[in-house]
Amino acid sequence: MKAQEIRQKFLDFFQEKGHQIVPSAPLVVKNDPTLMFTNAGMNQFKDYFLGNKTAPSPRIADTQKCLRVSGKHNDLEDVGMDTYHHTMFEMLGNWSFGDYFKKEAIEWAWELLTEVYQLPKDRLYVTVFEGNAEDGLEPDQEAYNIWKNIVPEERIIFASKKDNFWEMGDTGPCGPCSEIHIDIRPAEELAKQAGRALVNQDNPLVIEIWNLVFIQFNRKADKSLETLPAKHVDTGMGFERLAMAVQGKYSNYDTDVFQPMIQLIAEKATKTYGKDRQVDIAIRVIADHIRAISFAIADGQAPSNNKAGYVIRRILRRALRYGYTYLGFEEPFLYGLVSTLATQFADVFPELKAQEDFVAQIILNEEEMFLRTLVNGLKRLEEVTQDMKPGENIDGEVVFRLYDTFGFPKDLTALIAKERSLGIDEEGFEAALQIQKGKGKDDAKKETGDWIILHEIDDTEYLAYDTLDINTSIARYRPVKIKDKTVYQLVLDRTPFYAESGGQVGDTGYLVSQDGTLKIPITDTKKENDLIVHFTPKDDFTKLEHLSEVEFTAIVDAKKRHLTENNHSATHLLHAALRQILGPHVSQKGSLVNEKLLRFDFSHSKALSPEELTQTEHIVNQKIRENIALDERRNVPFKKATEELNATGLFGEKYGEFVRVITFDENFSRELCGGTHVPSTGKIGLFKIISESSSAAGIRRIEAITAEEAENYIQSQLQILDELKEMFKQPKDLKKAVESLIQEKNALQKELEKLEGQQVQELKKELLTKIEQVGEINFINQKVALPSVEALRQLAFDLKNEQQNLVAVLAANIKGKPQVGVMISDNLIAEKNLHAGNIIKELAKEIQGGGGGQAFFATAGGKDLNGLDKVIEKAKGLLS
Repeated sequence: MKAQEIRQKFLDFFQEKGHQIVPSAPLVVKNDPTLMFTNAGMNQFKDYFLGNKTAPSPRIADTQKCLRVSGKHNDLEDVGMDTYHHTMFEMLGNWSFGDYFKKEAIEWAWELLTEVYQLPKDRLYVTVFEGNAEDGLEPDQEAYNIWKNIVPEERIIFASKKDNFWEMGDTGPCGPCSEIHIDIRPAEELAKQAGRALVNQDNPLVIEIWNLVFIQFNRKADKSLETLPAKHVDTGMGFERLAMAVQGKYSNYDTDVFQPMIQLIAEKATKTYGKDRQVDIAIRVIADHIRAISFAIADGQAPSNNKAGYVIRRILRRALRYGYTYLGFEEPFLYGLVSTLATQFADVFPELKAQEDFVAQIILNEEEMFLRTLVNGLKRLEEVTQDMKPGENIDGEVVFRLYDTFGFPKDLTALIAKERSLGIDEEGFEAALQIQKGKGKDDAKKETGDWIILHEIDDTEYLAYDTLDINTSIARYRPVKIKDKTVYQLVLDRTPFYAESGGQVGDTGYLVSQDGTLKIPITDTKKENDLIVHFTPKDDFTKLEHLSEVEFTAIVDAKKRHLTENNHSATHLLHAALRQILGPHVSQKGSLVNEKLLRFDFSHSKALSPEELTQTEHIVNQKIRENIALDERRNVPFKKATEELNATGLFGEKYGEFVRVITFDENFSRELCGGTHVPSTGKIGLFKIISESSSAAGIRRIEAITAEEAENYIQSQLQILDELKEMFKQPKDLKKAVESLIQEKNALQKELEKLEGQQVQELKKELLTKIEQVGEINFINQKVALPSVEALRQLAFDLKNEQQNLVAVLAANIKGKPQVGVMISDNLIAEKNLHAGNIIKELAKEIQGGGGGQAFFATAGGKDLNGLDKVIEKAKGLLS
């Protein structure tokens, strides 16, 4: 049975059992502060379990893309080393929201595995929760009794809370679970030992394939449990493991899920898979990692140096390092794998096929960037580790420098160290990282209390599109402690406040009680999952008697909202204009819209020319002058919006069954959007681009302003122009006058550099007469007067070129500021174990400064000119 058939049989089976089949959510999570990536099938359904939202159907099934590379669910280090861990994997799942419970979930799981997939019953074991005294929980006898009617009791295993009690997080819905494990060992292994003893013992051939979670409790902030009013089922089955079991393989990588990619990589590397362990590991790592990288980019997360983007960059660089070291790939190669992957998953995850060229371009750019530094970084690591003994740790400062200078993620250095039987100094790395960041580890600490429920509501009535004020009441609230400050989150019955999403910032304003005695400032509005949360720094409302009955008027800051709408609608016009000028490949990759500006990230491989920017600006302002009326359509079926209306959607966004369509001229701009907009484009007034730059590899960023901000900007630019004309005595041609001044300046600069060069040469001759002999070393240790740091650098290199066995310490007064340079001949670095960067750190203390550099040359600047004499004295002592 092929993988595609295995997946389809799962979906068909549960569709026949009355389940609605839904598409996978994107890998990249939005509106959930607890997650960067979707790491389990249930993530997109959290609000149904939390009671914040009603499920579209009481029974749902799907296959979900998951990524486990951060937080407590982190499988990265195991990937490639074993046969069944992955970064990105598919989670097949079926859910019941207050409908069926344990009996149906267990019986259907057994029916599917043994009758549809025909897995041998005598190879399957099941586990049930053994109970936990600390939580006051008894063993899950209900599940046990159901199972014993299906399988012999010797195949049922009671297991601990660690393995058989599932929790969403520190708080929230949770419950016991029942796992199904399969023993796929060869017959001779089965004869030696029964599989029961190997369940949950990390045996690669006795593995869990399906976890049936029975959500029946809520974990409160004080760690106590309360029974939920409705019971739910949440199951997750690893698709790759299931394929291994059904296809009779001993490794996920031997199934047709991975084999096409593995054979392609082997062919490109001119290697044979299955002959050499290290080569096999490298091929498995790449075959796995290319999936995570490609789908993350397709879902809107490009590699970067921050948060989720940095995780993707780490995975990409890990794959590159394996390819370079073990497969001989010295040129970019990952990007060439995207086409095969996109074709393989075109039917189930079409978003990659739709963006195939863009994803490949982003990966190629990343490969080119990292390969330039990979060789130097590996060389530096080789120097550091060549004399180390097994069991020793690489210094944390070195690990940080590899990260900071060569782009080596810490876990990549740790991986290479592990291959050499070494470790890394984790604490030292973190200390160096925190020094660079200038903040402590606990800065972002956040504590969230339990919701205080005043009255139950199904959903907040969301009126942000219709009004700026409304009568409402507080349905629930909770304190949230961030760092040392406590703010409060409020959920209202009805709200006119727009909740931050789609790049548009959340509304601010206030709530005022009906009697006018209490005013609650609202400083932000956000979506946490699908719950609309209003933030206030005040706790006055908690002191009101009968708070659940108090009526408020919710009032939005109208000026801020209207200015934000100008920028949001202008973003739609900008997107359409860019597609018109640059081509249909342009798609939105991120945005920020607030009352001051708009920032728009889009897919494009090179900087826009001045002509392209002028054209773009002209088209947007033309559409503003046309005063196009807003065409807003709500609750449009997703298929109709994208196929019939041809609305542009955002890759990586999770759209529901019904969507909102925003149109400004059906022949110009039509997009799926949940934001607020101007009633007609003329209200925007004026559009002005203020910058165009690179946001990430293959992604450009435009920042622009509208309305009053644009008018003020143009006025300030005209004022500067008038001031320049005045400074040049009102020339007939200002441009020509400025060009003449620049030419004059350049000529004078060249003359100055010539004079500085002569000064450096005279000083060099003088210093060569002042060499001291310290053993075999020619030591120059002098205070000098120089016009610039560049002159100091030139002097140091000229001295090195003319004198062997040199150590030169130059302490300079440069325009009233202390500067120190240290130069060392290359042969002394190895022979005498000298390092200019280490020496400069010590000398810099004397001038109240800091610096660094390479082994042969380093510089430092400081604040205390009087310390230059101390630098000279200290240098003598250091060398001796």
